[in-house]
Amino acid sequence: MTVILEGGCRVSDMREGEPLQKGTLRIRKQIGRATGARAISLRVMEFGPGLSPTIRNEDCDEILFVLDDGNRAGAVKLFINECAFEVGPDSGIYVRPGETFGFYNPGAEPITIISAQCPDPDREPGFGQSPQSPSAINEPRIVRLADRPAQPTADRWYRVLVDDEVGSAQVTQFVGSIPPGRAPDHFHQYEEVLFILKGRGLMWAGESNTPICPGSCIYLPKGQVHCVENTGDGELRLLGVFYPAGSPSVRYEV
Repeated sequence: MTVILEGGCRVSDMREGEPLQKGTLRIRKQIGRATGARAISLRVMEFGPGLSPTIRNEDCDEILFVLDDGNRAGAVKLFINECAFEVGPDSGIYVRPGETFGFYNPGAEPITIISAQCPDPDREPGFGQSPQSPSAINEPRIVRLADRPAQPTADRWYRVLVDDEVGSAQVTQFVGSIPPGRAPDHFHQYEEVLFILKGRGLMWAGESNTPICPGSCIYLPKGQVHCVENTGDGELRLLGVFYPAGSPSVRYEV
């Protein structure tokens, strides 16, 4: 069930709502202009076995993350326009404005992709035909989490996946690790979405809070005082995307 916290912070589960279905693809849009965001979105996309329809990106930067759901081994095939890429779990992907993309899933279980569009086009996606006769190319479009250096901040770390180094001057995507405990309340000068990858805790917005766990989708308005508390014994890991772009280490404590 969706929870609205102080200041407009929104927390929902990745499987809430009826999905939009097209062929092997199911899309659940958890965050966007329709839910109160100003310019950022978060969509949960499930690609079933086989070749998906292509999705036409709008006039925005679209940032994807391949979720490691433990249901498969090895890479899947990503198509951007008519170019083919092998991509594994825990990878960030940048799709430029006006491009199309799709996936070939060779396994028996769906793969899950977390998508953020900035600015949110606030309409249903456009679809095309499945890609034909793709050719392999080398471009810095895909970034594996394991290949990125950890940037320490106090007792936690973050790894940037997609930013201007990959080609997106508008959006930053990162994965962050939070140890047990609660950090000081703080705020940012950007709009942000979070997706919980691992662990359990509480999402605090001002004086209000709600439980979070793997699959929780979180929206933080610009300037919202917040913090993520790890209530478990191990690591809490999250995927974050914010707009406009910047450094995850920049925050303002209150």
